[in-house]
Amino acid sequence: MVNSNSNKLTVLLVDDEERFRQGIRTLLNFYSISAALPIEVVGEADSVEQVLKFTLKNSPDLILLDLQLSGSDGITVLLRLKEIAYTGKVLVLSAHQEDDWIFRAMQAGAAGYVFKNRLATQLGDAINTVMQSEIYLPSEVASRFFRFFQAYSDSALRACHQLHLTEREQEVLYWLTQGASNEEIAKHLYVTVATVKAHLTSIFDKLKVTSRTQAIVAALKLGLVKA
Repeated sequence: MVNSNSNKLTVLLVDDEERFRQGIRTLLNFYSISAALPIEVVGEADSVEQVLKFTLKNSPDLILLDLQLSGSDGITVLLRLKEIAYTGKVLVLSAHQEDDWIFRAMQAGAAGYVFKNRLATQLGDAINTVMQSEIYLPSEVASRFFRFFQAYSDSALRACHQLHLTEREQEVLYWLTQGASNEEIAKHLYVTVATVKAHLTSIFDKLKVTSRTQAIVAALKLGLVKA
């Protein structure tokens, strides 16, 4: 899958460290020359707002995304890209190797996940894989991920269905369990604080609780989120 206006694979780099973005540029240039994989880095971004603005205007074929950004995170980027119906691929590049980080990224819409300390050996293969509409995961975590996914998704989906939690309510509940304030949740989801409060009222009612702490405990016990 390449941009219809070019014979090259257009890429947007998203990371809040300029030095790291430069390193990725060098690596991609090497792939483009040595592996006959024509790649063009068409933009760089270090915030959610920059990613959305650039993507809406230029629609890159591939976004290489770090999960930790200034003032926000890559999960929020993935969720916002869904909302604007981005049709390209997102490949996460992260220092996080924990199962829950990988699961959250893939659940939010990532096509693949690469560890930053393995970029030199994994990035080229990862790009080729996701651009063929396949999922890329490091071989050392693939089996762990799918076990985690199966255990989590079965219980979570059943619980969410039984409680009639909407997708937005599930997102609010996730950020609640991360200790986020109403203002922080509103920032993550690009909604007003009043909207967050309305969602929390609905969540409390469905969980039959009366406080944030009770909601977090109930969510963890029911398997709606992972600790």
